[in-house]
Amino acid sequence: MSKLPPSPARRALLGLGALAGLALAAAAPAQAQRAQPCIGASWELTGPLAHSGFALRVAVETALAEINAAGGVLGQQLRLVAYDDVGEPARAVDNARRIGERDNCVVMLGGFRTPNAIALREPLDEMGLPWVGVISAGTQVVEHPNGRNQWMFRVSMKDRWVAPFLVTAARARSRSGKIGLMYEGTGWGQGAVPDVTAAMRAVDTPIAATETFNIADTDMTAQLIRMRDAGVDTIIFYGVDREAANVVRSMDRIGYRPQIVSAWGIGVQFAQTAGPLAEGVIVAGTYTWMGQLPERAQGVLARMQQRFPEIRTPGDLLMPSGTANAYDAVYIIAEALKLAGRFDRTAFRDAMFRVNYQGIVANYAPAFERTQERMDAILPASYRLLAFHNGALMPIEQTPFGTPRTN
Repeated sequence: MSKLPPSPARRALLGLGALAGLALAAAAPAQAQRAQPCIGASWELTGPLAHSGFALRVAVETALAEINAAGGVLGQQLRLVAYDDVGEPARAVDNARRIGERDNCVVMLGGFRTPNAIALREPLDEMGLPWVGVISAGTQVVEHPNGRNQWMFRVSMKDRWVAPFLVTAARARSRSGKIGLMYEGTGWGQGAVPDVTAAMRAVDTPIAATETFNIADTDMTAQLIRMRDAGVDTIIFYGVDREAANVVRSMDRIGYRPQIVSAWGIGVQFAQTAGPLAEGVIVAGTYTWMGQLPERAQGVLARMQQRFPEIRTPGDLLMPSGTANAYDAVYIIAEALKLAGRFDRTAFRDAMFRVNYQGIVANYAPAFERTQERMDAILPASYRLLAFHNGALMPIEQTPFGTPRTN
């Protein structure tokens, strides 16, 4: 048993907008007992979050090409059937129904937003359709209130585990010990509040100030003035690129520059929108394609670039952790299918608990265990601190920000 921790849309989509709502692979007719050798997906392929869908598509298609070139799985070529949900939970549910009932895929991959994933809990259970999340980090995505999650797995971070990771990093960097929490007013942001509160309480450190903001807010001056007046020198942040850029701009206007230690809603795009103000912002993640890479990851990056010429540099992978997680998830799925011995959803689900696989993010040994807590494959030991330096999101140890502050 694994040791558990404490309880730019960009041009790179190249016409994907025209495919909104259409499958990337032809749907196969459903069969009564046997699922089809396809991996379904509901991603943000168009709209303001389209970069997240692209980040997953490049990884999944590259991994599938590698697997199929090596003979496929159980003598079959695996294919991708992807639908656009534009980041909307209702669309994600509709897409799941298509994938589970019409396309009869053996498994479904999730996308960026936690609210979408939470909306899928009941439909997936009703259909008996396995789902593998690769970004959405909300705790309740896999730890269901009824305690009976059977079908939802995740190769990603989990907020309940992310919170103590962020708290540890924030405390190491705060000179005054006054740490604030700032979060977006969504299901993801609000869901992180009890996790961060519990993690701070566990180390006997009160939250010095708590502030929230709405999606598309442009001026966070009022919230930041309150943070400043409370003496906060380090902020734990839950938000995404656009609002994060507006936060640092608001900080700049009032001459307030606390250390930001962020959950991974911030991606590479933040550096493009915030410019020099991104320098030194710390982000939790599982991977970055920038900086020095191991040989295997260099090969994966080269194959992604060959398949998608619009990826000119690693900086064009705007959600680096999500891309790496998705790549590993495809191989975990392939290994589970081999262990299952047939394209059957129940057999596949049961085989997921027997997968052992060395990925680029982590060594999954095993990938999952039969507890809700361990329907997550990536343990905190594989979480990493990344930092923006000279416009790049780098492993923090490869930047000047790797050494915590000293009093």
